[in-house]
Amino acid sequence: MEPGPIPAGRGLRERLTVPVLAFGGILMAVTQTVVVPLLPDLPRLTDSSPGAVSWLVTATLLSGAVLTPVLGRAGDMYGKRRVLLIALGLMAGGSVLCALTSDIRLLIAARALQGASAAVVPLSISILRDELPPQRTASAVALMSSTVGIGAALGLPLAALIVQYADWHAMFWATAGLSTLGLALAVWAVRESPVRSPGRFDTRGALGLAAGLVCLLLAVSQGGQWGWGSAPILGLFAGAVVVLALWWRMQLRSKHPLVDLRLASGRRVALPHVTALLAGFAFYANSLVTAQLVQAPAASGYGLDLSIVATGLCLLPNGVIMLVLSPVSARISTARGPRVTLAAGAVFMALGYAVRIVDSRELWVIMVGAAVVSTGTTFAYSALPTLILRAVPVEQTASANGVNVLMRTIGQSVSSAAVAAVLVRHTSAVEGLRVPTLGGYQLAFALAGTVALVACAVALAIPSDPAPEAGRATARGTGPAQEKALEGR
Repeated sequence: MEPGPIPAGRGLRERLTVPVLAFGGILMAVTQTVVVPLLPDLPRLTDSSPGAVSWLVTATLLSGAVLTPVLGRAGDMYGKRRVLLIALGLMAGGSVLCALTSDIRLLIAARALQGASAAVVPLSISILRDELPPQRTASAVALMSSTVGIGAALGLPLAALIVQYADWHAMFWATAGLSTLGLALAVWAVRESPVRSPGRFDTRGALGLAAGLVCLLLAVSQGGQWGWGSAPILGLFAGAVVVLALWWRMQLRSKHPLVDLRLASGRRVALPHVTALLAGFAFYANSLVTAQLVQAPAASGYGLDLSIVATGLCLLPNGVIMLVLSPVSARISTARGPRVTLAAGAVFMALGYAVRIVDSRELWVIMVGAAVVSTGTTFAYSALPTLILRAVPVEQTASANGVNVLMRTIGQSVSSAAVAAVLVRHTSAVEGLRVPTLGGYQLAFALAGTVALVACAVALAIPSDPAPEAGRATARGTGPAQEKALEGR
């Protein structure tokens, strides 16, 4: 069924659809970020070990990675608005549970519930494609995709301020209130899309993908603590390979697969997924390394000894940059094509890391380098969903964008593990503590910059956009659209 654009005389609810969906995306990123300032103190506050506390991050990562493609497929089949409200409800419920308890086991379970919010962005992008006229879709999708960076930049200073001046539970009450507001606004402003993908939900495929992703991401996230050569980590990697191989075979044989691998393996879809993984790696290294570097003790010779609040304020401009530049990136994609925008974004990220390698001692240089990386991230993240939307039928947009967000998540997880491994191997004693050396940080910047350049090369290998007539057909998911999507495999 072909979706109808919002009428010109639409009411207030329809006019607020884009801001409401963007607010939900920002809340998702804020919710995933706010726990970071608490991590050093939570072992004492919850009477638990640092290893147990680390699961507050790992649980959200795992559940988000598993549920994003699953909820995306469910949205395509049963209604994107309905599944979006479920994701927002789980985010709000998880926040309330976190606010009510100090038991580490319940906190981990609540954070796993919050991980479902990762599906908000791909579901919202799919809703925007269905509901907006073509001339508004590009800018709205660019804004929606950028909310990940905007929310991450806002979450850290917000959480740091609350933790510094109030009880730590107040932070979760704040996210619970904001999440409930986002849910209420979505109920009011977002209408259900008539576009559906017929068929039966692939429960076995969902369970198989969940098992494979848990093995993979658990090994990546815990490898530094358990030892990369330890039996549990090697077993998890081996299990991931076996389970995902069996899942791939099962998906190819399924009449109604969770992920259409024949479509996903075409160059127009597969290469944006690969670029998403690489861009996620390059993006995450920016905020991860910057936060550690500026908080390093001044005795290290490079550190600025900033507080967590000051660190959050240093990262705040990156979110503003993503908000301001998202419409710019949309205009570039409209004029030159999203492939060019994606490649340009990767180049900007590499340039930003080059600035960081040249000088990471002065605060203004650090902020300039981080801002350039954020500029590249805005271009890359806004172009990726546009590429997916142009390459898949309209009834598969939520699941396809869910896979793309999953690839970003995997890239961020690998980035975290790789940066941690680099910094652990390059340390020196400062005031009785082992801290990373400046050379270690520069090596991490070089690694992230190199990955960004590889992302640029992959982006340029994506087939050129179809002719305008074919592009319009693809945007509306007509029969020829799927044929266009399958070209170049």
